[in-house]
Amino acid sequence: MKLSELEQSALRLNALYEQLEIKRYGRIWTTQELALGFVGDVGDLAKLIQAKVGVREIDDCDARLGHELSDCLWSILVLANKCGIDLEAEFVRNTRELVDHVSGELRE
Repeated sequence: MKLSELEQSALRLNALYEQLEIKRYGRIWTTQELALGFVGDVGDLAKLIQAKVGVREIDDCDARLGHELSDCLWSILVLANKCGIDLEAEFVRNTRELVDHVSGELRE
């Protein structure tokens, strides 16, 4: 699946979440609230990585790790969209710059 297809899938799910948020809370989550949810997911991801390398015990770590990585990717895709960021273009530009920088460091 291409990044644009992943983004569209994430946005379809976000639209459903927004309907549920309106039903439950009378409003949709703000971008700040989405970012806080992402921070929580990153914390969960960190614990699962610890379990993966053996410094924490979490049952069914591999399956949960895949799920949490997917949650984090969903958050990134939705946040980028809500902030008007072309994530694909930014990723290409940023990695190109980093490759140039690291390659330069290695040549020194």
